[in-house]
Amino acid sequence: MLTFFRIGVLGLGCLLAYQIASHDLGAQPGKADPEKAFKKFDANGDGKISREEWKRLVEAAPKLKDNPKAADFIFDRLDANKDGFLSLDEYKKIVEFGPGKKKNAEPKEPIVEKPATADQIAFFEKSIRPVLVKECYSCHSKEIAKPKGDLLLDTRGGLRDGGLNGPAIIPGDPKKSLLIKALKHVDEKLAMPPKKKLSDEVVADFEKWIAMGAADPRDSSAKVVKSDIDIEKGRKFWAFQPVKPTTVPPVKNATWAMSDVDRFLLAGLEAKGLKPVGDADARTLIRRLYFDLVGLPPMPEDVEVFVRDYAAKPQAAIEKAVDQLLASPRFGERWGRHWLDVARFAESSGKQANFAYPHAWRYRDYVIAAFNADKPYDQFIREQLAGDLLPAKDDQEKAEHLIATGFLAVGSKQHNERLPQQFQLDLVDEQIDATFVAFQGMTVACARCHDHKFDPIPTKDYYALVGIFRSTETCYGTIRVIQSNHPSPLITLPKAAEAPAVLSPLSAERRTSLEKQLKDLNEQFSKLTQADRFGSMMGIRLRIQIAGIESQFTLYEADGTPKALTMGVRERSFPTDSRLYIRGELAQPGETVKRALPQ
Repeated sequence: MLTFFRIGVLGLGCLLAYQIASHDLGAQPGKADPEKAFKKFDANGDGKISREEWKRLVEAAPKLKDNPKAADFIFDRLDANKDGFLSLDEYKKIVEFGPGKKKNAEPKEPIVEKPATADQIAFFEKSIRPVLVKECYSCHSKEIAKPKGDLLLDTRGGLRDGGLNGPAIIPGDPKKSLLIKALKHVDEKLAMPPKKKLSDEVVADFEKWIAMGAADPRDSSAKVVKSDIDIEKGRKFWAFQPVKPTTVPPVKNATWAMSDVDRFLLAGLEAKGLKPVGDADARTLIRRLYFDLVGLPPMPEDVEVFVRDYAAKPQAAIEKAVDQLLASPRFGERWGRHWLDVARFAESSGKQANFAYPHAWRYRDYVIAAFNADKPYDQFIREQLAGDLLPAKDDQEKAEHLIATGFLAVGSKQHNERLPQQFQLDLVDEQIDATFVAFQGMTVACARCHDHKFDPIPTKDYYALVGIFRSTETCYGTIRVIQSNHPSPLITLPKAAEAPAVLSPLSAERRTSLEKQLKDLNEQFSKLTQADRFGSMMGIRLRIQIAGIESQFTLYEADGTPKALTMGVRERSFPTDSRLYIRGELAQPGETVKRALPQ
């Protein structure tokens, strides 16, 4: 149907060119002069035809006069640079569809798309598909009787073929892709979504995706394809197999290797006909040790001590230097930062409304201390995922476990989301993604909207996890202010743990002053009408001030001693299973899925 529509309007375009010439300029059919027509209707002589001038031009073509949609379509097709005007060169293109000429008579060189890499497809699944599902499918889906603009965005082919305005994307060229223009709301008629503009961050993701080639693993057809994941087959994939002992390869130069690791490296070199370089001298070696282990250069006197020790006993000198560096607090700072990157550590929420997390530093210090203490990795994992549930020998260890759960609390959050349930589902999605990427190297969060395309993770497995994470309360410590719609408490650490507090004690005078301010504000608020309390600037200001003072009281004990607070998680009173949300959309709840780990 769409193809017939396009052919029809292009046919009308032929008539437009020739009718204008024959009716108004006296030209014979087949001898139309578009340049004369252009000059005739370029009323202000600026060398361009605007949409208003185009309307007057259309009046001269009876076939188009009564078909404004076709006229608009032709204008948009001719407007190659999408600036809202037609230049002479752009207007001349209209006669290419004249009698005896075929549409696109000159064959265009097809766009050859390179095979997508795993990273490119992963970017689509993480950053592009969820936005399409949430923001676009309600108007541009094959499941809708009349998709807007005849544009389908739920298939690969739909994006590339486009709708009435042509292809939505040009792989590799974001600037020429109509989808980017629509997302940026450059043209009100093309703006998507029409009632709101997506964040600059989201638009940048789409630009990056298109620039990378617009990798899209979805089916190009418009058919609904149901895929069943073979769990047993998935278990046989090499990445899910237990680690097995590997035979150390033989090497020709048996004297060079000092360990089995060296033998693996040497075997690889020898297979390519290469030889190891010579050993580093003492001064180079000590600098490498310092930069590798603590991230800082050695002091000159440290270099001289090592050079002297190395000359006498090389191996003993190396062991001594390594032991000293491992014992340095700088070791945990140097290597803990790598885990903080994995844990997406930040001291604010990011997203559209960025709120500070002033207590995030406790989790940072926990990670540094864990590296310095050489904490066993399995214990490191347990504490971050379930520290609030682990047994502890004393209050100090209990505090450490609680702080460790900051791993689940420090992630980015969209605090300005209005729907509480949507906020919770997005929060849990971020936690699931962080957990499985960090500890298992798997993008399980992709299964929020569809069965996983690579790893054997069905959508049901994802929502089985959602039930577990939604049964956990996330404490990040924000108050209700403008754009902060989902306030949260913090976790109070045991007093006996003697965890450091960052606030000064609250004096009796300061408490009295705050209590008076709070009383005055509440009195002012009570005098407002119900409508003004929540609809006027005065009401909003008073609610913010009241929330700010009330939050200050939560930071102190009754005697004014500052509480030791931390971000983290704790078990909810009522664990519950989650519904499966079709395509990840809150408006499409499906069956209830029991809490469980992925199969």
